[in-house]
Amino acid sequence: MVRETAYAIHLYHGHGHLEKVYENALAHRLRKAGIAVEQQYPLTVYDEDGTILGEYYADLFVDGRLVVELKACRAPANEHIAQLLGYLKSARVEDGLLINFGSFKFDIRKYVMSRNEPRNATDLLSESSP
Repeated sequence: MVRETAYAIHLYHGHGHLEKVYENALAHRLRKAGIAVEQQYPLTVYDEDGTILGEYYADLFVDGRLVVELKACRAPANEHIAQLLGYLKSARVEDGLLINFGSFKFDIRKYVMSRNEPRNATDLLSESSP
């Protein structure tokens, strides 16, 4: 549902807005659809021994289990991917989406943090193929 909604926002609003506009639009439409979503949600960052190191604010936290990091840039950089993976690992959340609204072409990527190993959807699909 998040992917379809984000794509619909991209089609309607296009690119060129600030990240906050897309954050508000996605949160608004997901709430209208009855999905729990929190904006600028504080996630606790833990060290490996469980010590709390601080917190970071997820652009969106959906259904209590999905971190959504939004960008409004020409193309996502490796730093954006590293940022999301770092958030997933440190906050001990498994699923994350990196969505970029800043390009003509819509860009959404799913990442899964399993056993402290980052994986993207392409890796998961290739492993499940015979």
